[in-house]
Amino acid sequence: MTVETPAMDGILLKVSGLKKYFPVKKGVFRRTVGWVKAVDDVDMFIPQGETLGLVGESGCGKTTCSRSILRLIEPTAGEVWFRSKTLNGTVNVATIHRRQMKLLRREMQIIFQDPYSSLNPRMTIGAIIGEPLIVHRVARGQEMRKRVAQLLEAVGLKPEHMRRYPHEFSGGQRQRIGIARALALDPQLVVCDEPVSALDVSIQAQVLNLLEDLQANFGLTYLFVAHDLSVVKHISDRVAVMYLGVIVELAPTETLFTHPLHPYTEALLSAVPVPNPDYESDRILLEGDVPSPVNPPPGCRFHPRCSYAKEICSQQIPKLVDQGAEHYTACHFATSLSLRGVKVA
Repeated sequence: MTVETPAMDGILLKVSGLKKYFPVKKGVFRRTVGWVKAVDDVDMFIPQGETLGLVGESGCGKTTCSRSILRLIEPTAGEVWFRSKTLNGTVNVATIHRRQMKLLRREMQIIFQDPYSSLNPRMTIGAIIGEPLIVHRVARGQEMRKRVAQLLEAVGLKPEHMRRYPHEFSGGQRQRIGIARALALDPQLVVCDEPVSALDVSIQAQVLNLLEDLQANFGLTYLFVAHDLSVVKHISDRVAVMYLGVIVELAPTETLFTHPLHPYTEALLSAVPVPNPDYESDRILLEGDVPSPVNPPPGCRFHPRCSYAKEICSQQIPKLVDQGAEHYTACHFATSLSLRGVKVA
C-alpha cells in the first residue's frame, strides 16, 4: 500500500499517530503479559525555524516521544514526516531504510539532559565534537580541527579547549560542548531533551540565551522537552502539553499561558512559583495519583483526577481539536469550561 505524503508547506516535522509500547514480561519464560503505553497516538507539527515546547510531569512520555521521533527508540506505530534536504524531499522517518536514516542523522540531532554522562570521559573535546564529522565523512584532519574550533567559538568556548577532557569543565561548559557536537553536521532539527534541568539557575539563563542566538544564526528548529514551565515560556513559540502518553493541549505560548482550555494545563500552570511576595497563588491540587501507563483509564486519561469530569469523559476518548487560532485541545468540554488564566513570570 502506498502511503500518501502529507502537505508540508512551511512545516519541517509532522508527527501522526505516534505510538511506543514497551512489553511487560513475567515468569521463567519471560512471557509478555502487558504493555507500557509510554506514547499513545501522538499528533504534532513543527514549522520551520520555530521552537515547540513539550511539557508534562515526570513519566508522561516526553523523552520517549522525542527519541521515537529521532528513531533512537524504534516507534511501535505511527508516521514521522520530515522535510529533508539530504534526501531531497519529505520522508517518513519511521519507515525509511537504515542507510537513508544514517544520511538523515545529519539533519536531526539531540542535546541530552545530563552533560556529565553524555560526554565520553576518555575522549578529548576535539575528538567528541569532531566524531560526527568523521563518521559522516564530512571532514578530517586539519579541516576537521578548523570546524571544531569554529563550533567551540560559536558556543562561547575557546579553540584551545579542544585538547582538554570533559572532567576539566563545569556543568554549563559541558552542556555547551554537547550543543557544539549537535551542531557539527549543520542540522535542521535539534531535539533539546531538558538541556538546562541539570544546571544552576544562573547558568540556565546563559544556555537558554545561547540556544536562542544559535537558532537565529543557524536557522534551527527546536523540539524543546522540559518540565519547567518558566523556561518553556521563555524559549518556545508554541507549547504541547503531554499527559500519560498523549497530547492534551497544543497552542501558541502566550495563548496557552493566559487562556488554558484543558484542566490539566490549568493545574500545571497553577503550580508554577511566581517571584512576587505580594502575589497570592491560586493553587489547584489534583486528587489521586497518576494512573499506570500499563492500564490507562478508559475515555479521557485525565478524567479520574479532573474536577470538571462528566459521564462522557470515562466513555469516549476526546480528540485533539482546533478550538480556533491554532489552539488544539483534547477535552469534551473545552468550549464550555471557563478556565482561569494563571500568571507565570
